[in-house]
Amino acid sequence: MTANTRETFTSRLAAVVTMIGVATGLGNIWRFPYMVGKFGGAAFVLIYTLIVVAIGVPALMAEWALGRYTRRGPVGAFAAGGLPFGRAAGWFFFFIVTAATAYYTAVVGWVLYYAFAQLATPIVKINGAAVLPPNEGFSATSFLLQLVCTGLVILSCSVVLIKGLRRGIERASMIVMPLLVIILLILLVRALTLPGAMAGVRWYILELRWADINAKVTMAALGHAIFSLSLGGTFMVVYGSYLAQRERLLSGAVWTTAGDTASGLLAGLAIIPAVFAFNLEPTSGPGLIFATLPQVFAEIPAGWIFGFLFFVGLLGAGYLSDIAAFEVLVAGLTDNTRLTRRSAVGVIAGVVFLLAIPPTINNAIFVPWDLTFGSGMQTLGALIALITLAWFLDRGTALAELSSHGERHVPPWLFYWIRFGVPAAILTVGIWWLMTSVIGVTTAE
Repeated sequence: MTANTRETFTSRLAAVVTMIGVATGLGNIWRFPYMVGKFGGAAFVLIYTLIVVAIGVPALMAEWALGRYTRRGPVGAFAAGGLPFGRAAGWFFFFIVTAATAYYTAVVGWVLYYAFAQLATPIVKINGAAVLPPNEGFSATSFLLQLVCTGLVILSCSVVLIKGLRRGIERASMIVMPLLVIILLILLVRALTLPGAMAGVRWYILELRWADINAKVTMAALGHAIFSLSLGGTFMVVYGSYLAQRERLLSGAVWTTAGDTASGLLAGLAIIPAVFAFNLEPTSGPGLIFATLPQVFAEIPAGWIFGFLFFVGLLGAGYLSDIAAFEVLVAGLTDNTRLTRRSAVGVIAGVVFLLAIPPTINNAIFVPWDLTFGSGMQTLGALIALITLAWFLDRGTALAELSSHGERHVPPWLFYWIRFGVPAAILTVGIWWLMTSVIGVTTAE
């Protein structure tokens, strides 16, 4: 399919729902609650909300504008936008996304196994944690479980991807996202009716402690905003290439940001009050979902039902983001080679499965893999996309694309905020990540 005949979303609603599905992912249902727990509760929520408005909305607009103007994913978009060595940069991020998709798909596989374990609880007790990689060494049980679950996730993604944008990706998003909202609301109601749950609500959104607002919390919130909104010069660029010219980027970015943030807040309300109700630790970090929550479900009457619903919801959220990651790779091949979509899906599925093997061995491999191909490179990709649109694309062309060719023109200050302010904020996150996660510099609270 050439750029001129590229598929577009069937409607504005379908585009927004699909974009929210991409953004929600594991970032909101898994990562947001534990980030809130780790970084100060209500203080983190407040700072994060301000950041997604000031940084997230314009960054989304920029990535969509770049994708729509070029009608390409990152392989092609950077070069067409005028970035020096843009084609090399596009292929670089193609390989980064390939590696990131591998470990992300493995995590979605963990969620699949946890959902199965919860569903089987009335019949047989299955330890969901058996799927998790050991901290070091090798576990044959964990390794084989991860291979099976990862393979199932890849297969299900492939079925959707082969059908293309409208019959595959869009349709899956329109089914999964409403179900996800219903599941979150059911879990929220159950969590809030537990004795002692209101202490968690107060800590989560009501008890703002000004002492908790510091550089560390701000950097964590800014980094999570980039992660949560799937910024990175990849996902949103390729999905932007499927937007029709009539689509309003500003309103779409506002709705996507609002929906993404709302899903995170709902997930927090469904998780943190329940954790407080059973006097468990909300600051347990990534293990909040895979270690702490199963303890909660075990204590609730018929808790396996709510456990199953939770992990199914988490699976759906992760699945939509995984589809987006695969689509970046599939579009990279179909846009730049003679491969058909079906053939490209097959090639990518095989490569991702093979690359998923190393990080599933143990956490000594998984954690650095995540930090390198996820956190660090996602920030770099977001920065490159912004620079391409705001600095190398012709200013008039960029303004026309941001204004959706007929929509009310974006004010000059917004363009200059995209040119100067947003890249500066993202660069700050990248430097902070490099210093704290790679170099190991200790920072003050």
